[in-house]
Amino acid sequence: MVLFEDLNEMQLDALKEIGNIGAGNAATALSKMVGKRVNMEVPLVRILPLKDVPEWLGGPEKEVLGVYLSVFGALTGHILFVMTIDDALKIMRILLGDMAPSRDQILSMDELASSAMGEIGNILSSSYLSALADFTGLHLNHSVPAIAVDMAGAIVDVVLIEISQHSDYALLIETVFVEEEDRITGYFMLIPDTGSLEIILQALGVV
Repeated sequence: MVLFEDLNEMQLDALKEIGNIGAGNAATALSKMVGKRVNMEVPLVRILPLKDVPEWLGGPEKEVLGVYLSVFGALTGHILFVMTIDDALKIMRILLGDMAPSRDQILSMDELASSAMGEIGNILSSSYLSALADFTGLHLNHSVPAIAVDMAGAIVDVVLIEISQHSDYALLIETVFVEEEDRITGYFMLIPDTGSLEIILQALGVV
């Protein structure tokens, strides 16, 4: 069985390319929504133990917005997309203008904020999942996104409980969306279940 911690450089490069294309898909989708160009950068792609994820997000007590969904089809796994509250505000202002929810609305996750972030989470996660499906030729689907505002440590703990013993590592893709003066950083994590990482690598021809 192939494990994240045992991947060689060629396998890592193949997974990183999926991350780059996924981020490009997401930027294109956001550009279409707002009717103007949204650029993207991918400063970092790495394999990370799930227990270390909160530190990458600014520490376990950093308040963040998380979008979580399950992947099913030819392989199974999980997707977690996380951004700070400030970056969530920026992306919603870009997409919704004057209709964007306030910080208080995001923190309380009222109906407007929850709906807006659910849609954004759906767009971003679908963009990465489409890249994975296109690259591998595998048929993949995902669940309805679950949205949460909490401390980074708490959100990751919930995901760890959800995935149980299926995986200890995530493919973390730091993505920066650039729209005029705004730079918005989000962290996309792909967490394949046991056995699904090998399916991905076989489909990519890098086993």
